[in-house]
Amino acid sequence: MADYNPSGRTRLERQDIQSGGQNLSSDNSRSDTNWAEFELNVRDVMLELGDLLIKKHKDYGPKNISNSPYGATNGLVVRMWDKIARIVNLTKDGKKINAENEPLEDSFKDIANYGIIGLLVLRGKWDN
Repeated sequence: MADYNPSGRTRLERQDIQSGGQNLSSDNSRSDTNWAEFELNVRDVMLELGDLLIKKHKDYGPKNISNSPYGATNGLVVRMWDKIARIVNLTKDGKKINAENEPLEDSFKDIANYGIIGLLVLRGKWDN
């Protein structure tokens, strides 16, 4: 499979970014957006999500996804649907309702991590 590269950066540029290099943005002139700061924020969230996914994977193991009725992809759809329904319920009418048991942020983190698991399943990198 081709190396995924949405930023258009060369492999060396991406490795420099991942290793903490200073050249975080190839073109800051496109808008007022601070691309370097945005990229750092995205990478911080990605690391946070990765750490959470690894911790939860140790608790749940791979079989809770792999052995889902009708397959792993269906199991992920059901879990994502549950999280989306929760988000809709907590934000209906444009109001953010404070959840008693799980903050809204947790639902977004779970959806993102289900997406990562989905990619791992599709790429054959999820234990079945």
